[in-house]
Formats: sequence, structure tokens, C-alpha cells
Amino acid sequence: MSNIFRTLFIIMVMAATVKVAHGQKKLDPQAITDLQKTPKYAFILTTEKHFKGVLSMYDLLIENGVLIEDYEIVVKGKVVTQLVKDSELEELFQKYKGKVKVSVCSVAMEKLGVSEEMLFEGLNVTSTASVRMLQLQANGYNTLTY
Repeated sequence: MSNIFRTLFIIMVMAATVKVAHGQKKLDPQAITDLQKTPKYAFILTTEKHFKGVLSMYDLLIENGVLIEDYEIVVKGKVVTQLVKDSELEELFQKYKGKVKVSVCSVAMEKLGVSEEMLFEGLNVTSTASVRMLQLQANGYNTLTY
């Protein structure tokens, strides 16, 4: 009897600690067709969570055969402090270097005390995040704000 309880306890602990990924893995054919119409994407964001999420979205689109002409992340706010050399985000970004462009708001950098020399390689400094997004919209990019 105690073996049954022990086994049930182990199963309950395992079930409670398993992480389930909640995210779309397969896009429907109509979504892919629609996305092919404008293969340029731009995102403006302020958090590490959204930075990671937008990189994951790049993977989702590629894995589903969506053509990507340009993919740009415009970063402003406190996440700018995490885009420095030897950071977790630098390590994560290595996979996307040359595929995903990241523009960093110089106003946020100034307010948060982040110099251009502190940023990891592969990032572009832009005068303001808002003006950069307006430029991207004017050039026909699909845009999302997080």
C-alpha cells in the first residue's frame, strides 16, 4: 500500500514540475499566404520577455516556410540595460546575428547610462525608437508594439 502512495506522490510531483510550452507551432496555410504578401517585420518593445518572444516568432515564421525579407526589433526602455556585452541576451542573439536587425533607442541609452561601447556586437543605435518605427511603417513593414 505504501508503494502505491509513494508512486502516486512521485507522479504528482513530476506532473507539477513539468513545463508545458504554450505557443503555436504550426501556422495554417492561409496565415502563411497572407504573411507572404508583406515579408518585412518590425517590432518595438521594452522588456526582455518580449525580446525573447520576438526572436522565437522569427523561428516560428521560418519553420513554417514564411519568407522574411527584413526583420527588425526596435528596443527602448529598461531592456536596453540588458543588451550589453557578456549578457544573457548577447548569448541568445548570436543565433540571429545577420538575420535579425536590432535598433536601440539612443534616448533610452542616455537615460539609463548605457554607452554604445557597452552594447554587444550586432546592434544598431537609432536616434529615437518612435521615429525608427515610423520609418519602418512608411517603408511598408508589418509592425507590432509590445
